[in-house]
Amino acid sequence: MVMKRTKESAVYICPVCKCKKTKEPEVKTVGPKKPRETIVVIGKEDQGINANPTAEIKCPKCENNLAYTWQVQTRSGDEGATQFFRCTKCNHTFRLYT
Repeated sequence: MVMKRTKESAVYICPVCKCKKTKEPEVKTVGPKKPRETIVVIGKEDQGINANPTAEIKCPKCENNLAYTWQVQTRSGDEGATQFFRCTKCNHTFRLYT
């Protein structure tokens, strides 16, 4: 089958019997997207709660001795993770370089 395109439609012609078939283009109506619903995992009143473990380490900003701690893989997979700390008193975030 040979296909010839016109601006509005496509025409298919059989090379053996020269039969022609025309296919009109499909018209789709696109409406505005619906906004996604937000799923509340932690309510506003509970967002201040920090569930990270704590470590006894001196904050370089306020010298408090307690900080939340977590690890993040900041470099390639064959290197160790970076350990971050956030002071429980002043919320200063820091890490130790060894």
